[in-house]
Amino acid sequence: MECMRTPFTRHLGPPCHYSEHNHFKRRISSIPCYKSTNASCRFNLTTVVYPMHPVNLKNKDCRAFAASVDLEEEEEHSSNLPEGPTDDASGRTISRKLTQDELKALLADSERLKLTKKLSEANQHNRFLKRQLQTKDDALVDFKSQLAVLELELQALVSLAEEVVSSGIPPDSKQINGNYVQAHLLSRLQAMHEKIKEQIVDVDSFKFQDVTVTWVGMAESVQVMGSFDGWSHGEELSPEYAGDYTKFSTTLKLRPGRYEIKFLVDGEWQLSPEFPTTGEGLLENNLLIVE
Repeated sequence: MECMRTPFTRHLGPPCHYSEHNHFKRRISSIPCYKSTNASCRFNLTTVVYPMHPVNLKNKDCRAFAASVDLEEEEEHSSNLPEGPTDDASGRTISRKLTQDELKALLADSERLKLTKKLSEANQHNRFLKRQLQTKDDALVDFKSQLAVLELELQALVSLAEEVVSSGIPPDSKQINGNYVQAHLLSRLQAMHEKIKEQIVDVDSFKFQDVTVTWVGMAESVQVMGSFDGWSHGEELSPEYAGDYTKFSTTLKLRPGRYEIKFLVDGEWQLSPEFPTTGEGLLENNLLIVE
């Protein structure tokens, strides 16, 4: 078979005349397309047809065809392809290579999404802890109410025991540890009464109190940080405009005790003259006392 480098098809043999009785079954075989190292040069081969069984072609004319492959035309065609996104055989779009700025933007968006998710989880956990604290605070209030009722009952019993002792003790009354029963009962009731009052004070020390914290000055944002939450999140102060100055305030739920606080005003640490101070230099903070 002869192949020529021409854009047209050359007939290599005389034409053969086909008729109905000349047709025979054919088997189609695909020859793969082999590609050279140069991506722009490709050899395209079509399928070939040959009979499934030997056929006697005696006295039969046949026609042979040879198609040329123009490598220069293939190279020119591939050089004209766009460098941007293209479509493959299945119709899917092949993305172009991203630039360095686009990669940085994608990484920044990914990190931002991760931080947003972590912040959302932290806020949910913070709200859960606040609900737990509120539940415990309600339980403490209920317990304090019960202790207050018990304290009143004991106070009434102490008063009755004092009246019995003051009215006179019969000489034949029973004695316990050298004391008459009436006097021993009075001392026991008084001890229980004092114990209940101490427990009421202890409950008050565990109960949260509403403490108002203020900062006065000109600023856009003010946040109070302190040892009340381990210097972790702090609380944002709400502004109240009053003429020449702005008053920022917030309410903290704190137990009785001493706390160190400091104000973060527009990103800078500042102290408030309305609170006493403790420490020196960089460790100087305002002192908040909750009684």
